[in-house]
Amino acid sequence: MPRLVCCNELLSRQGLDLKAQCRFAKAIGYDALELAVESFPADPRDLSAGEVEAMRQTAADEGIGIAGLHWLLSSAPDLSITDPAATRATTDYLLKLVEICAGLGGHVLIHGSPHQRRPLSGTPDAATYEHVAKLIAPVARACLDAGMTYCIEPLSRDQTPFINTLEEASRLVDMVGSPAFKTMLDCSSAALAEDESVPALIAKWMPTGLIAHVHLNDSNRGAPGTGTDDFSAIIAAIIQSGYSGDLSVEPFTTCVNAEVTLAIASATTRAHLQTYGRTMR
Repeated sequence: MPRLVCCNELLSRQGLDLKAQCRFAKAIGYDALELAVESFPADPRDLSAGEVEAMRQTAADEGIGIAGLHWLLSSAPDLSITDPAATRATTDYLLKLVEICAGLGGHVLIHGSPHQRRPLSGTPDAATYEHVAKLIAPVARACLDAGMTYCIEPLSRDQTPFINTLEEASRLVDMVGSPAFKTMLDCSSAALAEDESVPALIAKWMPTGLIAHVHLNDSNRGAPGTGTDDFSAIIAAIIQSGYSGDLSVEPFTTCVNAEVTLAIASATTRAHLQTYGRTMR
């Protein structure tokens, strides 16, 4: 059965420190946190090994894991995976995040960061893919050495023009050619950007082995259970596919507040997991 993971940015933005985030997430049924880089106690370039270990220990003390990292570049607006002038600084930054993720006990890094991946004006599509593949290659090697996975996240077109669909993400995965570099499914973006339904995408893409992570969110940008998307069908498709990775709840908007939103998501997702988990036994 997949683990249920809580993306932490809503809690962090509401003012909860890591200990309080861990305690709350554990209490309402999450197995782990997925940390947004913006929630770190310092710029990751300045974060010491001791500070990383303290974060890991905080989670362990509260009985919850750290699944990995996301929003990798959102707090570093000067960086870009598509601008050749920023290649060295961006690569060094991402390699540091790989090191931090390993120190936290995480296993996955999710690359969304839409503003730091906009293609340069006038750059051919093929050249953008080639540049990004070369930039990602050493990061993928570092993940492979650390036993982790780096995922490029297809995002909806209102966020970025670069890599909106699983088909486009698979093109980059093939170019990088590393078992540590894959893609993932963000339910909200998929519902907005893909021609097929989310359950159909799961049935089509999960057997390829290219999807290493899932973000659960409604196309209204809220959590499962706060919109109209059919998460009963989505969870059924996930269970049917045999996927055993993490299911990370990542809402962007709140219903009342962060705590209520994430509690609704946990209850909704766990109810569907229990229903379809029993069916599949």
